[in-house]
Amino acid sequence: MKKELETILEKLKDIHYGYVDKNKNIYPDSLKDWNRNFANLYHLQSPEELIKNKYGVCWDQVELERYYLENNKIPCKSYFIIAYDKKQEPTHTFMVIENNKYYWMEHSWEPYLGIHEYSSLEELLLDVKSKFIKSIEKEKVKDYEISIYQYEKPKEHLNAIEFMNHCETGIKIK
Repeated sequence: MKKELETILEKLKDIHYGYVDKNKNIYPDSLKDWNRNFANLYHLQSPEELIKNKYGVCWDQVELERYYLENNKIPCKSYFIIAYDKKQEPTHTFMVIENNKYYWMEHSWEPYLGIHEYSSLEELLLDVKSKFIKSIEKEKVKDYEISIYQYEKPKEHLNAIEFMNHCETGIKIK
């Protein structure tokens, strides 16, 4: 299974972190203050749009992963983690595959790029949560509450608020 997942991850090698706004303007991660207008400009791309544009945040990239996994008949589940902090509310989405073991497929979160293998879903989610907390604390996020949701495939072209609302209607993980 791990080999199949690595092959799918290899298909994402030309995808960069950033986003494409509803007017087709590209905001690469290297652009200073690229996320300043993110909430107002972002829209979720289709997998085909992401392949063409080559820029997407984790929300877009997980949908491209889902596209490749489903086309290869590999069942998968998507997860959304959020730090409710009354300011910026940092988030991350990621894909989980179960096949005797649990695999976290990661492309957009560069320090953790790859396929990570676990014995249980709980072990996987606790590891992602721990890494997420370290990441947001490095960014000086304080007074937060972490929640994780398993969410279904969203409609294309949702804006940032619509996407977050969609994820939050999923199954909240205890």
